[in-house]
Amino acid sequence: MLLIEGEIGGKKYREPFSKGILSKSLVRCEIKADRAYELASEIEKSFEKDKITIVPSEELIKRVKATLEKEDPLLAKKYSAWKNIRRSEDPLIILIGGASGIGTSSISFELANKLGIKNMLSTDMIREVMRKIVSKELCPTLFESSYTAAESLTTPAPPEFDKTLLGFKDHVNTVSVGLTGVVERSIKEGISIVIEGVHIVPGFIDEELLNTPNVHMFVLSLSDEEIHKSRFYSRCRQLWARRPLKRYLKHFTDIRKTHDYIVGEANKYGIPVIENIDVTATIDTMIEHIIDEKQLEKEVKKQNEE
Repeated sequence: MLLIEGEIGGKKYREPFSKGILSKSLVRCEIKADRAYELASEIEKSFEKDKITIVPSEELIKRVKATLEKEDPLLAKKYSAWKNIRRSEDPLIILIGGASGIGTSSISFELANKLGIKNMLSTDMIREVMRKIVSKELCPTLFESSYTAAESLTTPAPPEFDKTLLGFKDHVNTVSVGLTGVVERSIKEGISIVIEGVHIVPGFIDEELLNTPNVHMFVLSLSDEEIHKSRFYSRCRQLWARRPLKRYLKHFTDIRKTHDYIVGEANKYGIPVIENIDVTATIDTMIEHIIDEKQLEKEVKKQNEE
């Protein structure tokens, strides 16, 4: 039997090599399931051929990388990036913002799955909880959609302000209180989580939290309005969808205003803005950014220790 030897928290362990576990990690690197299992089997046989029965985890990773290099250098690169993130002992807290229909929920699901993060949360859920504890009279914009919040403003908007954005800011500002609480709790408890939604807007979240190691924020965009509009058609065609298409199209101009505002704030605060045309490209960009940030954090920590 082939055994894998590793170390967690200063304690060494040995466990049987599993083709199933290895193939799952390869699938996360965009290798088809059947081919992933074949590669895992090839790797196991390569150790048997060398008459090796106990393999350090580092050696296994090297063997996997070498095998993937022969298969496709890009796959080897993606595997390395995935392993670097997975091996971190610190929690990953990933915030994904963007206007309605931009694809934050789809991307958060794919990213969480790729990184093996089990916890996901939508800011719409945070808003629903807050609606149960805050009265409509006290905070009327909370009981509207982000793009219709202006309709519940009790004070007329000054001529120099855009009414849609005024309502949107008030709406986001309120939900950000709950969002901040979730992020703080995740940091305190060491919980990895992906949080997505329209309420994740740069400038509304404490910069000190965003500067915490392993907290990463992204904003998704779609420059082409027609592509953005087509996403609503696709979204509302789903059998599980309960969101009326007419409502989105009626307020599409308002939604685009929130889109441009969120992107503008992201550029202002130096938050990565990703054009969300292709899911794979978006995910790859996010992972590369996380890897770069982790490397930078290591360099800064090393300099401080010196």
